[in-house]
Amino acid sequence: MNHPHPVPLPRAGEGEQQSRRVPSPALAGQGQGEGRAEPLALYVHWPFCASRCPYCDFNSHVRDRIDEARFRDALLADLAYEAARLGARPLASIFFGGGTPSLMSPPTVARLIEAALRAFPPETTPEITLEANPTSVEAAKLAGFRDAGVNRISMGIQALDDVALAFLGRRHTAAQALTALETARALFPRASFDLIYARPGQTVVAWREELRHALGFGLDHLSLYQLTIEPGTPFARLAARGELVLPDEETQAALYQATEQEAARAGLASYEVSNYAAPGAESRHNLAYWRYDDYAGIGPGAHGRIPVHGVPTATVRVRAPEAWAEAVERQGHGVREEEPLAPGTRAREALLMGLRLAEGVEPARFRARTGVDLDDALEPEALAAAKAAGLVARTQAGGWVATRAGRLRLDALLPVLVR
Repeated sequence: MNHPHPVPLPRAGEGEQQSRRVPSPALAGQGQGEGRAEPLALYVHWPFCASRCPYCDFNSHVRDRIDEARFRDALLADLAYEAARLGARPLASIFFGGGTPSLMSPPTVARLIEAALRAFPPETTPEITLEANPTSVEAAKLAGFRDAGVNRISMGIQALDDVALAFLGRRHTAAQALTALETARALFPRASFDLIYARPGQTVVAWREELRHALGFGLDHLSLYQLTIEPGTPFARLAARGELVLPDEETQAALYQATEQEAARAGLASYEVSNYAAPGAESRHNLAYWRYDDYAGIGPGAHGRIPVHGVPTATVRVRAPEAWAEAVERQGHGVREEEPLAPGTRAREALLMGLRLAEGVEPARFRARTGVDLDDALEPEALAAAKAAGLVARTQAGGWVATRAGRLRLDALLPVLVR
């Protein structure tokens, strides 16, 4: 498991389910121009990991044995079900996430890519990302993934310090991480890596050194994740006993600001709160989430935002891997529930994601995707206070963007700002 990716909207808006169909003045998935369908992003979830990290609360599972052929066939069937009801949408991106998708064999990845390209013929070369860990076993497969059609790799480095890696429950060493970074740069036209910061006892000086080492490999994208204590995890139990203490807010802010500075030195700009990229190297797949585009999710626990019978709908797959596979084998798909999204829910989700972006939220697109005027989706008093405090600002198109100071306080700002 590398990082959170496919289901940020359900996490942000969970519990706000709409049970009735609501007509929309601008339905998701309809054309960008006359006769032209909007591109689609596809997320493929591989739920298995070699071990469970103590900070992880995502849908990942450890198994002594995995019937890869069974889960491959179930993923292909789940994909065929979505293709049949979505029609010939052009494919913009595929993201293999997990879990640990690099535990799949390259032939399985190739089969899934081929099926996706047949189902959704792309207009241009799609971005195809696969998450991988830098263990020697997984790194040995990287050339096979490239040959299977993956053109962007995302390496779950997390740290370049053996003590920190052991604390985080990672199975690789710092030396393996450095070798993997070098291999990724050599094999793939685009490569990203993840790091976790705000670890106990972490100093700004040590963090800058770690960043400079990793950024020195010349990869074009960095995803940064602040260590948080998630309920039900081993880290939560340690924290409850006082055996795990995270850095204070001032230190967290200093570590975040150091990241921005070091990334800029390496030519990477912050285009989203936790993501940095060289010009043109932004993750097109993750931008689909943040811009509230349509995306289909297949595999255990995967979420999607797609039009169903013309109505913008949230889709959720069965979570447990074996139960999901049984559902696919029984009914041809792994869908657990589908909920039509009312305009107010769509507006809230679009804001929770869009205000994370350095480009902000533009009013015309927001209205088209949600059926709600942008200013009507914001709490007026909170908006006025945030603007006066320099936390948000108007864009040239009349939209809203979180300022640099606002992005530092985004977790506290969004709950009061968004209706």
